[in-house]
Formats: sequence, structure tokens, C-alpha cells
Amino acid sequence: MLIGIISDTHGVLPPGVSDAFEGVEHIIHAGDVGSAQLLAELELIAPVTAVAGNTDFGDLAHLLPPIASVRLDGVRITVGHKLPDLLRAGASTVADVLVSGHTHVASVSHSGNLLLVNPGSAVQPRDSAEGTVGVLDTAGERPSVRIVTL
Repeated sequence: MLIGIISDTHGVLPPGVSDAFEGVEHIIHAGDVGSAQLLAELELIAPVTAVAGNTDFGDLAHLLPPIASVRLDGVRITVGHKLPDLLRAGASTVADVLVSGHTHVASVSHSGNLLLVNPGSAVQPRDSAEGTVGVLDTAGERPSVRIVTL
């Protein structure tokens, strides 16, 4: 199963996201969504699990939880906007994959069997001139992810 991972869109769905997410069966948004309209656009690609980020206010902040968990293809995925918040909440003890955003810098690392994924920012990257998203693949023995430049 392929799962799209996106964060820090701040209300803008950049060109290239549809192509990057071709074939994904679910999308995870790690906060700073920016608008309910953006979630509706992502839903046209695949079902979405999203959390609120530190810049999501008003109705959006009330609509989205700060942390969400989903099991897809047998893989336990927990998402929150800030990694330290996920770790304080004990998410690393109940998940196979932790997804976070906030830094606007893409990163992938392992802590034992736990996969840590930050897709960077789709629209406001700090480490490159182009936005990035992630694609998580659950088909192998262990989940793997690749970062896609938009």
C-alpha cells in the first residue's frame, strides 16, 4: 500500500502533489493545513487523516485533532505536527511509524523498529528551493518512505 505524506501546506496545494501521490490509497497531513478547502482537494486523491498544526486556527483547529492514529495495511501510524509532542504523548510505544511536520525540513530516520518521517513543507521549504512530500510504502517486510521533490 502507498500512503502520501504531506505537511505545512499553509492553505496551498502546489502543482505536482497529484503526480507525486499517484497511486496512493491514503494521505496523511501532519499539520499547518491552512484551510478546509485544501483537505477537500486532497480527498479527491485519496482519503485523508490530518492533524492541526500551530498555525491552524478557528474552525480548522476545532475540526482537526492534535494527534491521530491510523492502522493502514497492518502498519500503525501516529501523526502529530511536532515530533517532541508525539514523543511526550508516548506515541513511539504504540506505533510503527511516527509522522510529524513543523520544521519545514524533510527527514527520514529509524529508532530501533520505529520509522520517523517528516515530509518537509510542500510550499515553504527551509532546506531547498522546492517543496517536498513523502510516499510511505507498506508492501515490504518493514515500511519504507521516499521523499519526493515537487
